[in-house]
Amino acid sequence: MAVTVKASLGKTKYYTEVTAGENKIITDEPIDKGGQNKGLNPMEILATSLASCTAATLRMYIERKEWDVENINVEVELENFPLTKRAVFKRDISFEGILDDEQRKRLHTIADACPVHKILTNDIEILTKFS
Repeated sequence: MAVTVKASLGKTKYYTEVTAGENKIITDEPIDKGGQNKGLNPMEILATSLASCTAATLRMYIERKEWDVENINVEVELENFPLTKRAVFKRDISFEGILDDEQRKRLHTIADACPVHKILTNDIEILTKFS
């Protein structure tokens, strides 16, 4: 399944409108980087993709199993190391509800099956063209 997003950046430094279908978000850079801090920066968006996909994937599984989980919390820290061409995602998942050790173990496997996690852990190719 292909997903298409469009980013438009005018003359206002780094204030970018991103659309996907009928939905829109704003991205920006922090003030100390010359932006206005009016939206998440691109690195935060990348971490957000993993966090939100993980939470949704876990919720789908938990609902299918009818487990008693009130809330799923996913915190993702992304650290980029440009010199070594390495990025590290640290994902911390917690639940508000009753889960035993076997259920938690299964949910760890399910978290790793989230589509964004799979993309980020596979080979990635970026094809660019200028129009």
